[in-house]
Amino acid sequence: MKTVNTKPQPQRVKLIFNPGSGANDESPLQIMTVVKEMQARQLIPELYLIEPDSNLQEVVDEAIAQGIELFVVCGGDGTVSSVTKALYGSVATLGIVPTGTRNNIALSLGIPTDIAAAVAILSAGQRLKIDLGLVICNGVSTPFIELCSVGLFSTLFPAGDDIQHGNITRIGDFLGILTTAPPSDIHLFLDDNQEISELGHAALISNMPYIGRNYQVGAPDAYHDGLLDVMFFADLSKLDLINYILTGVGTANPEDPRILHYQVREMVIDTEPAMAVMADGISLGEGSVRIKVQPQALSVMVGATASHEEQ
Repeated sequence: MKTVNTKPQPQRVKLIFNPGSGANDESPLQIMTVVKEMQARQLIPELYLIEPDSNLQEVVDEAIAQGIELFVVCGGDGTVSSVTKALYGSVATLGIVPTGTRNNIALSLGIPTDIAAAVAILSAGQRLKIDLGLVICNGVSTPFIELCSVGLFSTLFPAGDDIQHGNITRIGDFLGILTTAPPSDIHLFLDDNQEISELGHAALISNMPYIGRNYQVGAPDAYHDGLLDVMFFADLSKLDLINYILTGVGTANPEDPRILHYQVREMVIDTEPAMAVMADGISLGEGSVRIKVQPQALSVMVGATASHEEQ
């Protein structure tokens, strides 16, 4: 009787690790744990450590040319977003081992923060084609996996991110921006021919159900429903907005009913005066933006949740 070999074949994997995500002093142990767990599942990691001057597009392109099809990101939402941009347009698959501060993308995709459980998904999870967003600003197209922001959130983000990572010297900058930033006339042109014009401070366009401090803004399947979720902060004061940044929304702090919600496939946002635009924490400048969904644009290994369908 012929024996059938059911043991999985070894697979080369590009492991992109960000030692600056989460608690830096945990990085050495995290690397060893990830590598050990991957090897136990016949995944052969080729480690790349992100540095400030890293060119992830070159890293990804070179690995793809060498035949690598699975790219595993060990880091937070910013690292996942950076690798997503590099993978955009390829047939490679993204895997995530979340070690960041918020890990909204992993939370949205049913990926746990426990390293062993997250690595297990790389071999035993589900490969799903998810949507991405695409922002066109100042003639440049930029894909995003989590969030595009227009207005005050974009202006405050650099100082707020530094404060979150321990640089309390930026508190003065943060408060100065908050105090002086004026509202703009914000015009939304939605793909159902609906136009909204209000004086306000911000609009958020999300591809994931969770943003910020694990704040749920969309349905559990928002990342593969062919739509983007829009939140328009028109009637809220800057104090109201900063409350969302600092405390988030949850059971004890329900969402303000003045926030307007829409779902779109494509939209245009014009602001006067021009407001700052960001995609996944990266500044894109100021001015008019066109934002549209890119259905099933990226293959990702995800956890088993009720919102997933076989792809």
